[in-house]
Amino acid sequence: MSDAPAVKKKFSEKGLEFIDWLLGRYPNKQAALLPVLRLAEEEFGNIDNDSVMLVAETLELSPGYVWGVLTFYTHYRREGDGKYLLQVCSTLPCALRGCRDIQHRLEEKLGIEAGETTEDGLFTLKKVECLGSCDTAPVVQVNEKYHENLDIEELDKLLETLRG
Repeated sequence: MSDAPAVKKKFSEKGLEFIDWLLGRYPNKQAALLPVLRLAEEEFGNIDNDSVMLVAETLELSPGYVWGVLTFYTHYRREGDGKYLLQVCSTLPCALRGCRDIQHRLEEKLGIEAGETTEDGLFTLKKVECLGSCDTAPVVQVNEKYHENLDIEELDKLLETLRG
């Protein structure tokens, strides 16, 4: 009898077909981890402990290894993240072009600090390393969409649009 906790979530049939397709394209199961994490995020809305356990079991990896990879990457939605995940790039090119002002404005307008979610669950603010858009700094990623060459006025308009 195994000491591992029972997995509570299951991938859809379509998801399992995708995983089978992935495993045919990658040299080993470990190499398929990132796209399978993305699949879990898409199917369940975020990555929580049950999702990690499912991915680990599916790919025959340890849950610790899956958590290690998940916590390295900031782009996966985690349990408790708001509807809009705002990621402010803080590497040198963005810093030289005003990312600190962008982050401070977001903290001021949202009433939270980086790493927190607004009480209404609408926004989560994260300070991240390199979004790979150095030539269009400063950049904020909102969910999957980049907003580049931002200034404070454009940022305020973006927040108004997101609030609806």
